[in-house]
Amino acid sequence: MPDWSEQAPGVYARRYTELDLTVGLVVGTERCLIIDTRGSREQGDELAAAVRAVTSVPPVIVLTHAHFDHAFGAASLSAAFGDCPIWAHAGCRDALEEHAESDRREWMERYRAEKRHAAAADLAATPIAAPTRTFDRAALLDLGDRTVELVHPGPAHTGHDVIALAGDVVFAGDLVEHAPGGSFSEESFGPDTHLAAWPAALDRVLAHRPRVVVPGHGDPVDAAFVARAREDLHTLADLRAGVRAGTLTLAAAVDAAPLPPEVCRAALS
Repeated sequence: MPDWSEQAPGVYARRYTELDLTVGLVVGTERCLIIDTRGSREQGDELAAAVRAVTSVPPVIVLTHAHFDHAFGAASLSAAFGDCPIWAHAGCRDALEEHAESDRREWMERYRAEKRHAAAADLAATPIAAPTRTFDRAALLDLGDRTVELVHPGPAHTGHDVIALAGDVVFAGDLVEHAPGGSFSEESFGPDTHLAAWPAALDRVLAHRPRVVVPGHGDPVDAAFVARAREDLHTLADLRAGVRAGTLTLAAAVDAAPLPPEVCRAALS
């Protein structure tokens, strides 16, 4: 099992092997904040036990976005802690209502194709918890001796991304990914991605002058890593505009792109 890594006093990240997912925990004197919940009933139960190993104060949950690997553990966590509040952007609740079941089916099929039948059964039995507290632009959470600000930086990886600001540590969800050998993976770019707007969202992350940025996947990074990722996204957006305008072929755009070919094809398609 992974361990919590302390990024600042009372501010932790925990990176899991499954999907290389990274979650967060901010501990105050009266409450703690759990940032993302993993992707199933059993995974949520495991995360609840990991939180209890650090603190006994009651938790609040925030979902950085609605994708299953970040949001489907919420029901288990809420049950473990007695119906704790679940915060998210207002669009997250809509996205879960519209897409959670299709996401469940898609990933159950993937797990079965990989002969991971226990994972598929766990996902099939996972209840989906809707956010109980939503906001549009920003919200401030009082944890006792500290506050954490939740901010919607604009559309990017999804239309409802949320970052959590804990001093000079920023939990960025999938606005930032630290994939092996690069910034993003094929899974970074989906049908709900806003590629052209994504660089501006990273500008808003960098405006907070973070010392540490905790990505949705992979190890924590610094501001320089995020700045490089922003430039890669700028380049991808420009290349996609060229493909759509007919001035570039997809093959030429992939050749000119700064990320691995399979990642670029996902971003440009």
